[in-house]
Amino acid sequence: MIVVMKSGSTPEQVEHVVGLVRSMGLKEHVIVGTERTVVACIGDDRFKDKSRLELIEGVDRVVPILATYKMASSETKKGRTIIPLGGKLGATIGGTKVPVIAGPCSVEDREHLLEIAHAVKEAGAVGLRGGAFKPRTSPYAFQGLAEQGLKYLAEAREQTGLAIVTEVMSIEQIPLCVEYADVLQVGARNAQNYNLLAGLGHVHKPILLKRGMSSTLEEFLLAAEYILAGGNDQVILCERGIRTFELDYVRNTLPLAIVPELHRRSHLPVVVDPSHGTGKSHLVPDMCKAAVACGSDGLILEVHNDPEHAMTDGAQSLNLDQFRQMMASVKRVAAAVDREI
Repeated sequence: MIVVMKSGSTPEQVEHVVGLVRSMGLKEHVIVGTERTVVACIGDDRFKDKSRLELIEGVDRVVPILATYKMASSETKKGRTIIPLGGKLGATIGGTKVPVIAGPCSVEDREHLLEIAHAVKEAGAVGLRGGAFKPRTSPYAFQGLAEQGLKYLAEAREQTGLAIVTEVMSIEQIPLCVEYADVLQVGARNAQNYNLLAGLGHVHKPILLKRGMSSTLEEFLLAAEYILAGGNDQVILCERGIRTFELDYVRNTLPLAIVPELHRRSHLPVVVDPSHGTGKSHLVPDMCKAAVACGSDGLILEVHNDPEHAMTDGAQSLNLDQFRQMMASVKRVAAAVDREI
């Protein structure tokens, strides 16, 4: 449930509500709006006496939240959440602009990373993605450069101003990734690693949460809820394709219908990853255009200066020329739907 305060309610009245919420065995999350304040009550409130809250001075009404994902629900927050991405370009996600995050699947070496970073920045990207820690199906595959890779990413940010997005795979890696990166990514394999998600709830940086390979929409939003309930309200949802019976012409199936549905159910920004969503580079540009057309708040995709020799995911990576061409076409689509790249 949420407690909607009256317009002009005092901080003392809000604090009184917070105290009563805590006495009920619930946790509070105070959302201060331009006109009024809302206190979201986190926890199992099915058998709590809501009338106690309705009688408090300064309270307008108590509204039950039907969705199991309380904090992520649009019932809790009507306006869209806008999240700063970091870096030096002042980019945000969740507004009318559609930021593009691009870069290699994994950080392979300094020279290639810097070349890619400068190229995607010149083409209009505002963020640089790159994995320093890589979850791989085979234990013998390239696992990333760890801290050295993070240092290369930080150097690329210094040279270009791009926000750095990198994956964190375990609780132990959180402090190191926080030190170097602007946005911490949770990959599909960890979308239901609840210990990791809860740990990221205590981080004061944006979290880009990818949908699990078999997660339903509700499971996806409940994964976000773990982070939100911990106190971190900077969660970006990422649709990266789900595993279906079709494994021939695509690596995963990219269900773009989830984008407008997430916008209907949640206030959190939604980005689309057409690289993992298809697994084939020739499909990526068209799916980027489709993602923007259906309302995606951003794009994250893989770009490499030499995809044929990439150490990871070369088949789904655009080369630098393809990325430039894609950006030009996506800008036209964005303009047609009253957005801007």
